[in-house]
Amino acid sequence: MDSIINRIKNGRLWDFPGGIHPPSRKTLSNQGSIESIPLAAQLHISIKQHIGVEGRICVIEGEKVLKGQPLTQSANPFAVPVHAPTSGTISKIALHPSAHPSALPEMAVHIQPDGLGQWTELKPLQDYQSLNKSKVVEAICKAGISGMGGAGFPTHIKVSPKKDVQFLIINGVECEPYITSDDRLMREYAWQIRQGIDVLNHLLSPKHIVIAVEDNKPEAIEAMKVACRDDSQYQVCAVPTKYPAGGEKQLIQTLTGKEVPVGGLPVDVGIVMQNVGTCFAIADAIFSGKPLIQRVVTISGENVQQAKNVWAPIGTPVAHLLAQCGYQPEPQQRLIMGGPMMGFALATDSIPVVKITNCILAPSTTEMPEAKPEQPCIRCSACADACPASLLPQQLLWYSKANDLDKAQEYNLFDCIECGACAYVCPSDIPLVHYYRTAKADVRTQQEEKDQADKARERFEARKTRLLRDQQEREEKHRKAAEARKQAMQSDGGSAKQKIAAALARAKAKKAATGDIAAESDNSSGSTQTDNKKQHVADAIARAKAKRASQQQEPPHPTTADDSAPSSPKSADETDDKKHKVAEAIARAKAKRAAQAAEKTMQQNPSPDEPAISTDDKQQQHSQKVEQGDDAEQLRKKRIAAAVARAKAKKQAQQQDDS
Repeated sequence: MDSIINRIKNGRLWDFPGGIHPPSRKTLSNQGSIESIPLAAQLHISIKQHIGVEGRICVIEGEKVLKGQPLTQSANPFAVPVHAPTSGTISKIALHPSAHPSALPEMAVHIQPDGLGQWTELKPLQDYQSLNKSKVVEAICKAGISGMGGAGFPTHIKVSPKKDVQFLIINGVECEPYITSDDRLMREYAWQIRQGIDVLNHLLSPKHIVIAVEDNKPEAIEAMKVACRDDSQYQVCAVPTKYPAGGEKQLIQTLTGKEVPVGGLPVDVGIVMQNVGTCFAIADAIFSGKPLIQRVVTISGENVQQAKNVWAPIGTPVAHLLAQCGYQPEPQQRLIMGGPMMGFALATDSIPVVKITNCILAPSTTEMPEAKPEQPCIRCSACADACPASLLPQQLLWYSKANDLDKAQEYNLFDCIECGACAYVCPSDIPLVHYYRTAKADVRTQQEEKDQADKARERFEARKTRLLRDQQEREEKHRKAAEARKQAMQSDGGSAKQKIAAALARAKAKKAATGDIAAESDNSSGSTQTDNKKQHVADAIARAKAKRASQQQEPPHPTTADDSAPSSPKSADETDDKKHKVAEAIARAKAKRAAQAAEKTMQQNPSPDEPAISTDDKQQQHSQKVEQGDDAEQLRKKRIAAAVARAKAKKQAQQQDDS
């Protein structure tokens, strides 16, 4: 560790492989101070401007917001909020082209400034050293600070490592051509950057702090030395000018001679790196309570009359920035966000500034000619010689074109930092970095699909296990309940069995009683009908016998009702009437007994072949026989005689009752 510090002090640094020396073109924009610009008519604040997840929008359309007011919030540790760059009204919350090579629309909050610039309530932490570190980290997170060197990694995650930190490296190299935003920031705000480094020192407690600045920025080096001269722990180091010396892994290798392992992070070798712009934002958040709502952006290129650095509020459209610098576009003008090596062409000038935007280029055709048609690879190995990550760009190109992603990953595809050095030196004008970016996106898509499939399988297996466990628990519960009942029956000495038997007996008795009641009701109705039927049959038989007897006792000449009337109680006719009534009563009694005997016989020996004959049917048959045997006159006389006989018999019976 001491040997590393001695080498840094003596200027004897290590070197990383590869690298190139393109024209810097930094003098176009680093001659003037950072300027403030008027607000745009509309600000478009993308809700996701960092690596991680986006927050939840906490404002609504039409709401008035204050400068620095949070627009999103989330409890996710990888979510960083965004804030209102100025006071105004939320005109709409809708999709807007994103600051990405694809320019795909992303959700954004659109603010119409009111020109007042009224701040929300600010909560600085002047005595941060007396507070718990978690409070300071929370303040950095709430300020919406993410890495401003280009990666956009959430700063509050980076300053909360789980390993000991040996070196804290402050990156002020800014190696890419044209870009001078960090250079001017160090020249003009070196002391505030130093305050941010103090906060990081408090949070990380590193053994050594190194501020690295490329040696083509002598004014920035001197300003940082002045700001840090009161603390010997702070070492300002001039790094040789070579692209991409500002890359995280390349700068670590240059300063310490250590290499970050494949797929690893700098903290794995005891190093944490922060950009000077991030340090400035941390100081603003802790000592002033201001969130990250603006940053320094370099506006350069030959089609800009006044190349300079400006304080650009987050969400400012690129067109508004160019308008402040005398932009004179050419036909089919190209606009680039970022530097000429790692930047990307903009699909529209309405794309807004985000937290990682450090440069807007408007180059002329002579300054940056159109890309030539791609030619076949001649296997010159110039790309491998220029690669700062010691990769084999030619092999990666073949596997990326063939969509052989597994093989591309075997050749460490994700170790490529997309610096563009390989494409810069390629004599065949092959856009190597574009192929690598496409292959990386495909790998990420496959990995996301695999992760989703794994999660679905885990959920299915967990559900299956849960159902099996529930079934086993139910079976075990039933088994224990059965054993408990069995033990209870044994302990009761058969009382439980007796209770069960008694319950079954009661149920059977109740069922039998219900059946008997139904049967009795059916029998009672049936017996009543049978008794009525028997009575009708007996009455019919008695009437028939009485009629037959009356016919046998009638005189040869019929008499009328007046002739048959008795003249005196002692006449001969009266005696005949009495005899006739007695004979008629005897006949009725015999007929009744005969009918009862016949009915009894029929009940004891029923004839299955002989159908039952009702009383009405018998009367009808008898009437038919009489009508067939006698003529109508004789039948009338017989009926009159029978009526007279019945009347006499009734009268005689009344006299006997009176006597």
